[in-house]
This record gives sequence, structure tokens and C-alpha cells, in this order.
Amino acid sequence: MSDHPEPPNLSPVHLGAGGGAGDWEAVTTGESEAAVFRSADGTRYAKCVAADGAANLATDLAAALAAERDRVAWLGDQGVPGPRVLDWHSGDTGSCLVTSAVPGVPADQVSAADLRASWERIADAVRALHEVPVRQCPFRRDLDRMTAVARDVVDRGAVNPEFLPVEQQHTPPGELLARLVPQLARRREQEAADMVVCHGDLCLPNIILDPRTLHVSGFIDLGRLGLADRYVDLSLLLANARETWPDEEQARAADTAFAKTYDIALDHERLRFYLHLDPLTWG
Repeated sequence: MSDHPEPPNLSPVHLGAGGGAGDWEAVTTGESEAAVFRSADGTRYAKCVAADGAANLATDLAAALAAERDRVAWLGDQGVPGPRVLDWHSGDTGSCLVTSAVPGVPADQVSAADLRASWERIADAVRALHEVPVRQCPFRRDLDRMTAVARDVVDRGAVNPEFLPVEQQHTPPGELLARLVPQLARRREQEAADMVVCHGDLCLPNIILDPRTLHVSGFIDLGRLGLADRYVDLSLLLANARETWPDEEQARAADTAFAKTYDIALDHERLRFYLHLDPLTWG
């Protein structure tokens, strides 16, 4: 987790999202590079990026925010539960995306017992996302794109070691990427045969649960949504959930239950490949 203090003159109000300063409060958790705000009544979120600062970074952040806007709008049209685009502002001062809040609590904030009670429902929701017809999806997050991003992040020395598995945190990122390269041809074949609409960052904080029914209310943080191997999502979700399960026995049982509900025989080498590639794409 990292804090995101509000930059000077950067707020939903300043960028045209409406209301007064008291109508928005800064959200200081999460990994977004944008400044994130929640409306005082809890019904809206705003992500804002300033136009000033390093030119290339400002341009990249604005483009990423516009891409997230397009993905949120598109996924809502497919009937998958999630936020709705309420407003978009872009100008000389910066860009601001306003979306509706998805009611409920993030799945990483419920107890292990409640997560287990909702686990098959989460598997059903993920399967429904992955069953959206690929021909309808205009966005891609395929292996070649992920690998290109990873090479760029590694070359810039921008890999965050905290995102890496513990056993890899003292290994040079270039070596970690080199270990994956011999698998690329095989993984491309698998991707071509099994491409689906992926969330792209399918960890528990991005799955919202109804705290009363433990049903999935929706998916959030859709900036990486696109066509990819389904294991991009499965690897992150199963690994992240292991932080909630109290022991390895229950983690394995949860993996088995998920696979049964989702209707898949898990390929653990494929899971490991994407789990090791993903941390190299952030930076």
C-alpha cells in the first residue's frame, strides 16, 4: 500500500467534476498512480491526473486514465457488474474520471470464513467475465504486450521488489525475466487456444462483495482489462487469496473448490509463469 497525497490544485473540483471541496475526500490506500477521491456520500469515485510534471509521465497517466474510462464503459455494456462512467474531464490542467461506486466491501477485507463462503460465487463471477465473447472485446492484454511492458520496466530498473514473491526479492529482475523467456513460445500457443476477456489485475481488493449475502457486487479497477490467457487472472486471484487462508491445507482445498466451480483442471506451471511475469509489468 502507498499513500497518494493530493498534489497542488489537483482534485475533482479543480478538474471540473463538480461539487465543493468538502464533497470529496482523498483515498490514501491502493496502488493507483492517479490521485483517487471518494465522494462524501460514498456513491462516486474520481481518479485524477495532473497535466503538469514530467511531460512523458503526465501524458502516459492521462492515456491510461482514458483507457480505463473506455474499459469501464465497455464492460458495463456487456452486463458484467462493475462501476459506471458518470463523468470525464480532460483539459489543460489534467484529466479526471468519475465513476459510480460499487456497493459492498473488497474481498480482502472479509474474514477467511466469509471469503470461503463466497468463494464459489467468486468463481462463478470470474467464469462469467471470462465467458464474455472475445470477438466483442476491443482491448488486448496479450502475452506479447505483457512481455514488452516487462522488458521496459526491467530495463528502466523500475521493478518494485515488494511486488515479487519473497523468494525472488533478492534476484536481479533481468534474471527473473530471462528465466521466463524460454517458456514464451509454449505460452503463446496456450494463449491462442484459450484467450478470454481478462480483468488483468484480479486480486481480492478488486472484487467487491455484498457483506450481507456475500455475492459478488462487481469488479473494480479495470485499467488492465483485455484479451489474454485466462491464467493471467487465475494466477493472481489464487495467489492473493492464499494470504487470507489460514494454512496451506485450506489454501489447497480452496484452489480445488475454485477449480471445480470454474470447471477447469488447473495447470500449476502455467499459473506459476503468469504469477512470476505480472510483478515485472508494474513500474
